[in-house]
Amino acid sequence: MLTKFSITHLPARFRFLLFFLFFFASRLALYAQSPAANIDGQSSFTAKLINIEAATSETFRYNTTLHNGSGKPAVFEFKANLPIGWMISYKVDGNQVTSLNMDAGTTRDVSIEVNAAASTAPGKYKLPLKAIANADTLSLNLEAVVKGSYGITLTTPTGKLSEELTSGSHKEIHLEVKNSGTLPLNDIELSSQLPSNWEATFEPVKIKQLEPGKTLAITAKLKVPDKTIAGDYAATFTATNSNGNSQAAFRMVVTTSLLSGWIGILVILAAISLVYYLIRKYGRR
Repeated sequence: MLTKFSITHLPARFRFLLFFLFFFASRLALYAQSPAANIDGQSSFTAKLINIEAATSETFRYNTTLHNGSGKPAVFEFKANLPIGWMISYKVDGNQVTSLNMDAGTTRDVSIEVNAAASTAPGKYKLPLKAIANADTLSLNLEAVVKGSYGITLTTPTGKLSEELTSGSHKEIHLEVKNSGTLPLNDIELSSQLPSNWEATFEPVKIKQLEPGKTLAITAKLKVPDKTIAGDYAATFTATNSNGNSQAAFRMVVTTSLLSGWIGILVILAAISLVYYLIRKYGRR
């Protein structure tokens, strides 16, 4: 038959031994977590991934760890030897820094963001970094593989960005989407920003893929509402995908239709005739 066990049933010497073992184990765990436990004289600057591939216009992001293994606090200053035109930033807890003050035995995560120059050719580039504290210099050699660039351009076949329309009419506007980069563009969508009540549809509506250097013709079918007041209007067409966008801003000149003009003239003539008739009939009285 099983009986309920209690530590109070043990002899006093065994209870003291268990208490001592528990106290020793807890102190050992606290020591292992304390900075002093990490003072081994071996400071380090490491990265989870040292080689990252991205396009020229994208940011290379590296997750690194800086460890101060010395027995005293230290201020580590970050240095980098990058290709001309490249930019780098260091972030700790979301804040941008150029140096880091660290207590003895501590470890900090450092996020590093690198941006290549716009004119960078595809290839592999070495990024030597250093964290320097007094006589202690920690080196970290990263690599950035530039796979090319994304570029998208929206324009017209002739370069003309103005059109004349009449109130209540339909107009086809011819556009061109060009891949001006060195990487394929996928899922390009067309959109428009128009005056109130104007409408536009595109043919094709979406471009599945456009290879580098290629150009695709787009037709925008524009509808101008009836009774639109004559004047100048702005219309913007946009080609967008996940890697960028391009806009074509048009000046739209709306005129009244020929029929509306003749109707206006007839109304004016009728008004003049009515005035003349009234003068002839009642003017002598």
